Amino acid sequence: MTPPPSRRRRTGARDTAPAHNLLRRGAVRRAQVITTYGVGSLIAVDHESFIVSGLDDADGSWNHREAPRIHERRLERLLEVDHFRLPPASDEDSTDGLRVRRFPLMHSCPECNELQRHRDFAPPPGRSVCGTCEKELVPSRFVVACEAGHLDEFPYWQWVHRSTDRGSGVSGKCGGRLMMRTSGRTSSLRSIIVSCTCGKVPEVSMEGSFRRSALKDLGLTCRGTRPWLGGTVPAETCGRPLRTLQRGSSSVWQPVVKSALSIPPWSSGRADPLAGHWEKLRKYDDRKQIESYLDAVFDEPWPLSLDDVLTLLAAEREEEAEGEAAPSFDHRYRALRNKEYERLRAGNDDSEHTRNEEFVCESPLGDGRVLEPLGVTGPMLVKKLREVRALKAFTRLVDAESTSDATEVPLSAKPLRWLPAMEVRGEGVFLRLDEERLGLWEKTEAVARRAERMRRAHQRILDQRASDPTRAVLSPASPRMVLLHTLAHVLINEWSLDAGYPAASLRERLYADDAMAGLLVYTATSDSEGSLGGLVAQGEPDRLAETLRSALRRAEWCSADPLCLEAEASGTSGANLAACHACVMLPETSCEHNNVLLDRALLVGTPDDPALGYFEHVARH
Repeated sequence: MTPPPSRRRRTGARDTAPAHNLLRRGAVRRAQVITTYGVGSLIAVDHESFIVSGLDDADGSWNHREAPRIHERRLERLLEVDHFRLPPASDEDSTDGLRVRRFPLMHSCPECNELQRHRDFAPPPGRSVCGTCEKELVPSRFVVACEAGHLDEFPYWQWVHRSTDRGSGVSGKCGGRLMMRTSGRTSSLRSIIVSCTCGKVPEVSMEGSFRRSALKDLGLTCRGTRPWLGGTVPAETCGRPLRTLQRGSSSVWQPVVKSALSIPPWSSGRADPLAGHWEKLRKYDDRKQIESYLDAVFDEPWPLSLDDVLTLLAAEREEEAEGEAAPSFDHRYRALRNKEYERLRAGNDDSEHTRNEEFVCESPLGDGRVLEPLGVTGPMLVKKLREVRALKAFTRLVDAESTSDATEVPLSAKPLRWLPAMEVRGEGVFLRLDEERLGLWEKTEAVARRAERMRRAHQRILDQRASDPTRAVLSPASPRMVLLHTLAHVLINEWSLDAGYPAASLRERLYADDAMAGLLVYTATSDSEGSLGGLVAQGEPDRLAETLRSALRRAEWCSADPLCLEAEASGTSGANLAACHACVMLPETSCEHNNVLLDRALLVGTPDDPALGYFEHVARH
């Protein structure tokens, strides 16, 4: 997706333009800075290409009015930061915010066919055109990257001169100039021809440049370059194998995003004034010591009473992962989800909601027993919620969710005590499955066998993507996880048809392990589709029961049946079974698991084995 071109700057009442220190190059939405165009990613603006700069200078360039601080203590503790910051707003009068650097530097001219660095074309200031032909320059379509997250220019000179000077790593010594043209015969890499005017080597095509061993065969390894950090930051020692990538490939940049719901007692914002002090306060167990610390740091009156501080500290200790002296990040993240599940089950009906309360979860007015015949229990109306999504790091080539030792690339050269984040305010519906009935169903041999088939296929993917297969994370696929995941998808699809919500404006949040069996469907956008009460109204038991029956009847068939229902494997590397874009798949912004681990058969069964479906008795009647 290409961001919109920069808008023309309007002049003020006195015909003065807003002050900008740097030339403005387009605009992106705040949410895109977390999910699409974050630090280290490549961004196309008109005919130019840039890489989003690191955060080392962001404290100076991110105006605090345009990029305010936000807090979510539970997520701050998990990610070991003091606060988060919203990405800078992009308005007509905004100052320098999200900074970018030109990358790749190699460009070609479609008129004279020269291939060289951008500055060597001698373009006029502020423009990206050939100084001789005055044609728009074309950024290199190809870059190289390694699994450690480094990014570099494609080695065109070595590629052309591979027959004469393999692996020398010295470019330009032949005295010639590189040229690039397109033969126009096909749309394949074979039609992209690179040559050198030295006349010592024949012209070559780009065919074969994407082979895993293509650059290794030239004796080239990663130089450890990090262009998003600027020229003053030295390259790291690396030497890993390089892979050729298309500039716009999703493998060039993948975000590592972590999120949390704001739940009591942290959801009222009263703890925010103590941000940055909690780690020190946690060291004290004695009431007098905490009182002395508050006296030393704050003038009277304190931002919070001593009892409030003790209550918050107790809540924080209660959420700590159990069972390990030094719990891993995954254990701590699961503990965070467990506490959300408990709060969603309990709600806060009896609490006195203050004006600043960000979490309001209440039991529906209707009789929830109408859902019991469906195998669903505990519906809750989340009338108000806040989710904070933080960009922790990013990866290249390696999917960060698929391996326990994925190389996560930090967003800055020096450690920072904050991360960029966005917040979503909206509403949602939470429901659980009947534990007793679910326990009997998931022990059925046919159900367990079908889920195991998906688990093995998914585990193969995780093993292949892991840099060390022996340390790959285990697949979360289980009968209840696949069931909850597929149920969330059919509910989102049903509400998009019946309640007028676009599927992309709804999002799932799954709570599935041995002690949890619930799902939250909530509004994923904060605009006019976010919090108008329409989704909460769908959670009243009578309406929810009707929605479930309709969604399950719709899930019984697919326009791709019988191929879809009878598929032995579908989706990415066979990680799905009866699931396709015509039935249960969603926009990827709505799905926590990238549309894998889905199976309609575990919802409604199959014609040959109806008992496979948890909701078989509902779908058939």
